[in-house]
Amino acid sequence: MSIILIIVIVVIIIFLVGTVIHMYNNLVGLRNRVKNSYAQIDVQLKRRNDLIPNLLETVKGYASHEKGVLEEVTQARASVMNASNVQEASAADNQLTGALKSLFAVAENYPDLKANSNFQQLQTELSDTEDKISYARQFYNDVVLKYNNACQQFPSNIIAGIFGFNEETFFEAPAEERAVPKVEF
Repeated sequence: MSIILIIVIVVIIIFLVGTVIHMYNNLVGLRNRVKNSYAQIDVQLKRRNDLIPNLLETVKGYASHEKGVLEEVTQARASVMNASNVQEASAADNQLTGALKSLFAVAENYPDLKANSNFQQLQTELSDTEDKISYARQFYNDVVLKYNNACQQFPSNIIAGIFGFNEETFFEAPAEERAVPKVEF
């Protein structure tokens, strides 16, 4: 009888150790997916940042007196490049998106600029990059959701607490972009 009891206890211990190892490895995998998905956003932001100087030079030739808009785009680009965490990157990215919208609004006033093939190509590439950034943000938030759920749900929350797995921050849009747009005719 004692041998059976010892075997049962050993099996239970092996099962518990295996469960802890599985939960720990799952948390590590999810944390690494969060880091990887943030790096993908970073790659797309760098691509956009690399395109902006070319776009600015093209616009400068046509709209030299629109200095304020060009400086705003340059400053916003620098903020994105200097961001060190998700919150800073999100805020800087939103600032840059707004500055680029202003730049394209200025371009509407210059028919020759709109017809310029370099400008059109850069605008298309930026638009494609914006789509990729949007997808990368969405993917990042999906991965953060899975990771945060694992950090909060029982019993993996116990393992997360013991081994120092902390929740990650979502990439969020600013409040002004969440408002319903007002349409007037």
